Amino acid sequence: MALRLYNTLTRKKELFQPLDLGNVRMYVCGPTVYDFAHIGNARPVIVFDVLFRLLRHLYGADHVTYVRNITDVDDKINARAVEEYPDLPLNKAIRRVTEKTEKQFHDDVAALGCLQPTVEPRATEHIAAMKEMIDALVKSGAAYVAEDHVLFHVATMPDYGKLSGRSLDEMIAGARVEVAPYKRDPMDFVLWKPSKPGEPAWPSPAGVATPGRPGWHIECSAMSWKHLGQTFDIHGGGIDLVFPHHENEIAQSRSAFHMPVMANYWLHNGFLQVEGEKMAKSLDNFVTVHELLTDWRGSPWPGSAIRWAMLQTHYRQPIDWTLELLQASMLEILGVINQLRALFRENGKVNFERLMATLNEVGPSSELLAALSDDLNTPEAMAALRAHKRDDKLTSLLATVGDLRFLGVLRESDLKYLSIWHGIWTDVPNPDEALRLASTYQIARSNDDTALASEVLDQLAKMGLKIEEREPSSLVVMRDCQSANFDDYVNSRIVARKVAREAKNYAEADRIRNELIGRGVRLEDKKDPKTGELVTTWEVAR
Repeated sequence: MALRLYNTLTRKKELFQPLDLGNVRMYVCGPTVYDFAHIGNARPVIVFDVLFRLLRHLYGADHVTYVRNITDVDDKINARAVEEYPDLPLNKAIRRVTEKTEKQFHDDVAALGCLQPTVEPRATEHIAAMKEMIDALVKSGAAYVAEDHVLFHVATMPDYGKLSGRSLDEMIAGARVEVAPYKRDPMDFVLWKPSKPGEPAWPSPAGVATPGRPGWHIECSAMSWKHLGQTFDIHGGGIDLVFPHHENEIAQSRSAFHMPVMANYWLHNGFLQVEGEKMAKSLDNFVTVHELLTDWRGSPWPGSAIRWAMLQTHYRQPIDWTLELLQASMLEILGVINQLRALFRENGKVNFERLMATLNEVGPSSELLAALSDDLNTPEAMAALRAHKRDDKLTSLLATVGDLRFLGVLRESDLKYLSIWHGIWTDVPNPDEALRLASTYQIARSNDDTALASEVLDQLAKMGLKIEEREPSSLVVMRDCQSANFDDYVNSRIVARKVAREAKNYAEADRIRNELIGRGVRLEDKKDPKTGELVTTWEVAR
């Protein structure tokens, strides 16, 4: 099956032809480990994980090399280290920040169902390679030394700006770099700079006496070269990296190795906004992956739902991250799981061993592979999935689940623990809140978070509700007829109805009666034989 990808460099969709069928090579810019990954950071991780899965399927798992780097030397890391650990020496504080942040990143992307890249190089482990490239650039005249800095001279690259398609004036405005007096040209950018006292420092290249550290752009050029070669197949990242980062990578790598291209195909995912607005801490809509997995808008969300929501939009298009999108994605996945579990239910329980044995024989459908081979068209793939799901046949359902597993949306743990309850009784008070709490309870159970599960049960009890477990991970939310809270709720509504009747507001009295009927409560009005006063009694409809 032919794979076609949209190439930012040529601005058109092209047939993918790897340089070496035995070693398809892809590099994607990874995190700068100074803060927890936000949901925008997660998008390229998920997008290029899907491409990695597709390449492995098309060319063989042993014939694809996926490199995603870790940037562990950067001004932002230094600033965060000073902020969080002011009493520690800077280098020790930096180590604390990067170790904590890198671990959280790995935990988060694993929860999102992402495979480990083939290689995950760290910038600090490739300083020698960076210095070697810088020396080559200075020797060729593409770079120069000025006031203990080494800078790339953009004028030596005739087609600089081809990737971004920007004019010189646009690039100067977009670069947002300091026009230092030692620069030959405003567009020249730093390859190496002197370190301040206490900052990470290494012996400098190009004969510079002052110890220093690398600039951001040279890091990715060096790491991609060491693990993929001077020219490779695919370079990916977010659209925000096209300029200046990727533009500068191309300039460095091509000039250092005297090659016509750095990578043959450049892929970029679109921006992400939250609830219709650009994500920003000042707008209080800055969402980290960790928050989504633990508590966003009152609930923890499973990684499978986050991933499915992300794939609803084509990777090159902007995506609006909303609560409604996430809720719909979770319920859609849970619906598939429930349907599957129902087909493998034996004697009131799911035969999980038979279920998994059957699924392990199912691969991706031809419809899914065709959609993904058309520039990772996940919306088209979802349309095929939903068409399968509407068919109640086992073969169609297995095709749906096989596709979801191929996309990384469904894992064995999801099938085992993340099934939704049989239902929420329609007569429970505030069913939307009950649904939210039941979702939270089930995810807490799957994460072995007994404290959160207990807290949810307490909140449900206050609503006069309880959860009944029909089997592990299969639940029913229902009224707790033994709950004093439920009794208080019903009695308070009967009093309100009586007040309405005495005020001759019969419409309100009827509304309250219908409300209680909707909650499964049957009312009976009788006159007290002694006083003649109207007395209302109630019982739960059985």
